[in-house]
Amino acid sequence: MSSTPAPRPLSVAELDLDAPDGPVLGFRPAPGGPAVVPGDVYALVRLRGRPAATVVGTVAEGEDPAEVLAALARRRLSETATAPRTDAERRAEHPASAGREDGRTEDRTDDSADGRADGRAPAGTPPAPRASVVVATRERPDQLARALDSLLAQDHPDFELIVVDNAPRTTGTYDLVTGKYADRVRYVREDTPGLATAHNTGLAAAQSAVVAFTDDDVIADPHWLTALTEPFAADPGLGCVTGLILPARLGTPAQVLLESHGGFAKGFAPRLYDPAHPPADEPLFPFTAGSFGSGANMAFRAAALRQAGGFDPATGTGTPARGGDDLYAFVAVLCAGFRLRYTSQALVWHHHRDTWQDLRNQAYGYGAGLTAYLTATLVRSPRLLPALLARLPRGLAHARTMTAQRGETAEGGIPGEHGTQHHPWPRSLSRLERRGMLYGPVGYAKARARTRVRTGSRKAATR
Repeated sequence: MSSTPAPRPLSVAELDLDAPDGPVLGFRPAPGGPAVVPGDVYALVRLRGRPAATVVGTVAEGEDPAEVLAALARRRLSETATAPRTDAERRAEHPASAGREDGRTEDRTDDSADGRADGRAPAGTPPAPRASVVVATRERPDQLARALDSLLAQDHPDFELIVVDNAPRTTGTYDLVTGKYADRVRYVREDTPGLATAHNTGLAAAQSAVVAFTDDDVIADPHWLTALTEPFAADPGLGCVTGLILPARLGTPAQVLLESHGGFAKGFAPRLYDPAHPPADEPLFPFTAGSFGSGANMAFRAAALRQAGGFDPATGTGTPARGGDDLYAFVAVLCAGFRLRYTSQALVWHHHRDTWQDLRNQAYGYGAGLTAYLTATLVRSPRLLPALLARLPRGLAHARTMTAQRGETAEGGIPGEHGTQHHPWPRSLSRLERRGMLYGPVGYAKARARTRVRTGSRKAATR
């Protein structure tokens, strides 16, 4: 790694407060995680069930961790209450105004349009539409079982659950789904490797107006699916909703380092991205798709995703492109004229990979996926080339910043608020990201060529 001290492990917990300055309602370990022990603790702060912030504190032997973290949480919530909001955040507070021609919004002082303080939708909110949940997996039945248990415990009133077994080598996933989860989970097999292809197979199998996607290495909050799908009922022009992803464990240096530099989280402020009213604070919109969300927590209006052409099968994990399938879909839906909403109320806990080699693979894959998705976007939508070229100088500067050596003199040594970068980001990982970015277009070309060969072989076989 580097000469700097290795990050210390942290306990991960949930803290529920009655109000920003109120008493503690509950404190517990993160779902599926070990008990909280003295030392550093990373905690999700809820306000009567509603995700509101994260804090990190050090709990000494004999101290009450709930009280230590509650004091930090009250301070954090008072700071965020006075923080200025971006254009995308202001728009997100008023879904009813999203389709207005002037796009104007008014300031509010309540908790947010994402929900009441108790985590439930405001009175009069249309009910969540019927949903299909797609989980693509490959040879990880133990992790899959953990994810399925959490998905079957959702409070959503009407949904189906589909597992897509991608290019299986064994019968492990089939045996699990058709055995333990028989009659509760649909099993679909897709022999062509690649996450985008698996997601397209799930989309084709889905029987609902809204299709949600998550991964086999998450634990979904019981309110996840309801919070992820309710916005579609309130906004007919909405094409995609993404949600909050928090770490389920921070027990290894690789996990802590990833989360210290942002992990998969996108913060707690609701945001609305509207192609008719590009956000002034994101001059690269819509090509910085990584800011919209991640594939472990996303839902689409099925008709919008199909109109946009679905996922590009030459992108994603399991292909030479290494990633970018979710980013491509976000941009494709926006370019088709639909809006995208981010809500922190739709929460999943993600089990980060735990080894240094895993982190190296992720760094390279993120770089490759970024440029692979941009290549896919231009190949499939050449009309977007002038817009991308106009943004290219800023895009290159953004890429250099994103992969730079981060925070060499940063203080602390533990992750705090999303993206605070308390740990220096090793130069070796920055180099891997840049190498991945250079490889991404090549990887996409290789994957696209393989896709054409498979398609030709299938056509020949049916003659």
